[in-house]
Amino acid sequence: MPEIEIRPAVLADLNHLMAIDSSYQSDYVWQMDRSVEEGQTVITFREVRLPRSVRVESPHPLIIPSKSADLNIATLVAWLTGEIVGYVRIHENQLPGVGWVTSLVVRPEIRRRGIGTALLLAGQEWAANQGLRRIICDMQSKNHAAIHLMLKMGYEFCGYNDYYYANKDIALFFTRFLR
Repeated sequence: MPEIEIRPAVLADLNHLMAIDSSYQSDYVWQMDRSVEEGQTVITFREVRLPRSVRVESPHPLIIPSKSADLNIATLVAWLTGEIVGYVRIHENQLPGVGWVTSLVVRPEIRRRGIGTALLLAGQEWAANQGLRRIICDMQSKNHAAIHLMLKMGYEFCGYNDYYYANKDIALFFTRFLR
């Protein structure tokens, strides 16, 4: 496979980024079970196979920044064989020292070839160079591929929010300390 080049996005990349399909197919969901007893609440997640494959739209549309400098700082693109094939967006969070991955998108026809991993590694390097100590990613409970990527990359499950997305899907949060 040709080498993946990761570089900061430029304003001219916007149309290419917006054209990338960020939806995904999934056969699994992290199903949440909640048990409430006197003095104790227990939340568990378990991976469950869905009765049929589902297509899920990304909950994070690409938002065009008001200044081109904003795009250069937090958006990195993957360039392969002369075209943009994916991107990662990372923002400094309101929490001190924390970066937040708001989007990690790879063109559907070339997923599972290491491009998402390369983008995430480049995003982690960017965050560390900004002086951030930790990075957090959120994803829908049906995003089986992203969940497994986070676990493979050494991220740990750190929480959930069942009212996070407009489509009422549960958000799962994974974190990793940098350096």
